[in-house]
Amino acid sequence: MLARASAFAGIALIVVGGAAAATSATPLHGDPAHGAAIYERCLACHALAYDRTGPRHCGLFGRRAGGVQGFPYSAAMRRSSIVWNDMTLDRFLANPLQAVPGTAMGYAGVADGRERADLLAYIKQADRSAQCGK
Repeated sequence: MLARASAFAGIALIVVGGAAAATSATPLHGDPAHGAAIYERCLACHALAYDRTGPRHCGLFGRRAGGVQGFPYSAAMRRSSIVWNDMTLDRFLANPLQAVPGTAMGYAGVADGRERADLLAYIKQADRSAQCGK
């Protein structure tokens, strides 16, 4: 019985350890200066401090998806339970249509992980700026 318990414990450690390794991947630390150049791609639909075709990005981190008061989000985005942070934004920006099927954001995404990290670093830095009222 002890051998079976030890074997089970070993398997559990492998499974739990593998799951932890798979889910603990953190986005890369980004370069906000390079992220500013990447953000220019977003300007067709977004702005930092005001809504355009897409919602504003000031206050994005920690905000619930679909949470800008008065912005006409898609039903899919309003129904999502996403709270924007490094990991959720990284996943969404990699492929918005896959991350939130039915989103109105028709942009194919930012495939390069380094570019996404730089973009997120820029948005974080900009959120602490006078442009975002900070």
